[in-house]
Amino acid sequence: MNARSKINNILKTRVMILDGAIGTELQKQGMPSGVCPEFWCLKNPGIIRGVHSAYCRAGSDIIYSSTFGANRIKLKQYKLENKLEQINRKLVLLAKEAAGSKVLVSGDIGPTGKLIQPSGRLDFEAAVEVFKEQVRALERAGADLFTVETMSDIQEARAALIAVKESSSKFVIVTLTFGKDARTLSGTDPRTALITLQSLGADAIGVNCSSGPQEMLKLIEQMKPYASVPLVAKPNAGIPKLVRNKTFFEMGAKEFSSYAVRFVNSGVNMLGGCCGTTPEHIQGLKFKITGKKPVLPLRRSISALSSMRSSLIIEGVRKPIIAGEKINPTGKNKLQKELRRGDFSLIRQIAKEEENEGALLLDVNVGVSGIDEEKVMAKTIAILSTITDLPLVVDSSDIRAIEKAVRFYPGRVLINSISGEKERLRKLLPLAAKYGSMFILLPLSGKEIPETFQKRRKIIKEVFKKAVAFGFTKDDIVVDGLALSASSHPEGVEETLKTIDWCKRYFKVNSIVGLSNISFGMPERKIMNAAYLEMAAKRGLTLAIADPLIKNIRLSPVVSRMVKKNAGNTREFIRYFSQVRTPKQKTPAVKASSLEDKISQAVLEGNRDRINFLLKQSVEKEMDASSIIYKIMIPAITKVGELFEKKVYFLPQLIASAETMKKGFNYLEPKLKKEKSLRQARVDIIMATVKGDIHDIGKNIVSLVLKNHGLKVIDLGKDVPNQKIIQAIRRYQPRVVGLSALMTTTMIRMKEIIDLARSQGLNSIFLVGGAVLNERYANSIRAIYARDAVEAANKVVELTRSVKAT
Repeated sequence: MNARSKINNILKTRVMILDGAIGTELQKQGMPSGVCPEFWCLKNPGIIRGVHSAYCRAGSDIIYSSTFGANRIKLKQYKLENKLEQINRKLVLLAKEAAGSKVLVSGDIGPTGKLIQPSGRLDFEAAVEVFKEQVRALERAGADLFTVETMSDIQEARAALIAVKESSSKFVIVTLTFGKDARTLSGTDPRTALITLQSLGADAIGVNCSSGPQEMLKLIEQMKPYASVPLVAKPNAGIPKLVRNKTFFEMGAKEFSSYAVRFVNSGVNMLGGCCGTTPEHIQGLKFKITGKKPVLPLRRSISALSSMRSSLIIEGVRKPIIAGEKINPTGKNKLQKELRRGDFSLIRQIAKEEENEGALLLDVNVGVSGIDEEKVMAKTIAILSTITDLPLVVDSSDIRAIEKAVRFYPGRVLINSISGEKERLRKLLPLAAKYGSMFILLPLSGKEIPETFQKRRKIIKEVFKKAVAFGFTKDDIVVDGLALSASSHPEGVEETLKTIDWCKRYFKVNSIVGLSNISFGMPERKIMNAAYLEMAAKRGLTLAIADPLIKNIRLSPVVSRMVKKNAGNTREFIRYFSQVRTPKQKTPAVKASSLEDKISQAVLEGNRDRINFLLKQSVEKEMDASSIIYKIMIPAITKVGELFEKKVYFLPQLIASAETMKKGFNYLEPKLKKEKSLRQARVDIIMATVKGDIHDIGKNIVSLVLKNHGLKVIDLGKDVPNQKIIQAIRRYQPRVVGLSALMTTTMIRMKEIIDLARSQGLNSIFLVGGAVLNERYANSIRAIYARDAVEAANKVVELTRSVKAT
């Protein structure tokens, strides 16, 4: 029996026990901070084998190989990238020696430490290749399954999962880490992460690290109602604190294991521990849940879509969900021109307008002659991923453009569409299945449009039968009612309603229409669309691709009565709208935004493509460069910070706006020097990630945001020795020193640095941050705590002002 079958059989009858922490156990065994943990294990095989053996004796069904950071990017920090194959192979073999024949070994895969597109700079396909290299090494070494863990960015989790799925057929677990706000670093909530990853093919999904058991239970409870796969939990042993210059987790094995039954009852199917847990913690879990029956996944599939930061459940819909129709260049000359010259400003504007107008999805079509649609679609998807929370409908006749979009998009998309045409079926069904996309089933099978409901029904059944062979269920499909123009196909209006009604009442599947098709060539299109939407809703329509403002149209009593009367007969409906005329309404003139407003808006929206164009205009109009920065751009980035604090914006928007600000500042910098208004004063802050810690994402974001507030920042980098930081403080005499640490094994360096500075009479204020820190710890080492980049910037601005005032 292979490992996949073994795992699936066990999960039907009981909860599987995973192992506990590796890093804190190795630290107890003498592993020094600052070394590559994987290479240290290679040099101390007896110690890591002993840790694995202890977890096996404690009752673990699965142990993780100590290969968490054994990818090329992480190993390169230690100049060990050329030993990647050797490190992964030997560490898997050491784990298998300890595991014997009864315990399974999971090839462990951690993050790269880089932010991936669209949130960061690391190319998505490059990230996939980095993970594939490690996966292949783990596979060759004989790993029984794979675990992708401690992911704080949904896009990096997707890259790693795709790498595993394209390199192996083995069982794969994916677990993420969430902050105190129940969101990942990139702003993804637990339900959204689940929907994205289970559709992409993860065999089990859950949470690790993040928090202690009590807080993690709440995250699992958000996932369970929507899960079609087993859930995983590996909580920390409470919150770390500093005791005699050593990191200590205060939750003992007895208290930790007291949560075991609650985890099982909440729906966890695989349970273990993370930071601070020991073999005693795992043994306690095993004892507590022995004999307990598991709560299996509650569903086989789900009608749901997701973006990076939100999800939409398409079940029990009372009124049709609107997918905004306006990102479509058909008949829009301005949008066509912008797409041809690579300008996405109008797409940004339309997306935000449709979101503000109440759309819950965005239909995205960029089909214009004379462009590379695959390239333009990819760029559009990247922009929309960052600026809107709405999930996307990818609307294209270009199969390559569709594949580019669904592979890259950090969520679950709805493909528009897959018809009964042989070529599209052959190419798009496997593509949609691979990436877990939902799709619109278009009842067309040839060049002729099936005008009757009976012909459409036949095609729908044929396409669905073929889709089932690829693992699709009715939850994954939305049937297009095939709305035709009432002016040219008056009989087709009723046939569309019959199709919708059949989908709802008999076939039990969701339905959709392109609403504007109905009124094409007819007068008073908006009112006609609204009236037809009401008729379709009565028949059970689920979604409509339409103008979101349609929901604000109030039908006159005459139209309402006519709709109600003719809900089953559209002849009178068509006759009415062929004749009706309503008075023309004057469209109020909209005053064009000032250049200052456009610059501010570019920063707010993170429009990197447009900022320099706007700044060039401002310079040509002889606007003062310093005024542009201090009166327009800095207030705009401050507003971005406020939106981030209120959880309106998340990390991707923050980074996009910060990089827009940086690009604009670089453009204006030569002009500032000419004006002699560029600040050349004392350094405001030194930033550094402490010795032994190679994680610098958070520190880099903080530095970027600080610079955008006009502060002078010296960034010393990562893995910085204590003495180098002290030397920098002496040289630059900064008002504030910012220290970052992501690991419990390196956070102790902060206290060492602060104590050393104070002993030498250095009076800079210390600001500390990192995933493992909290305010209590900061207070204990006489530092100020900042939970994120925006809070850090606000505190540094406040501190530097207070110093100036004195």
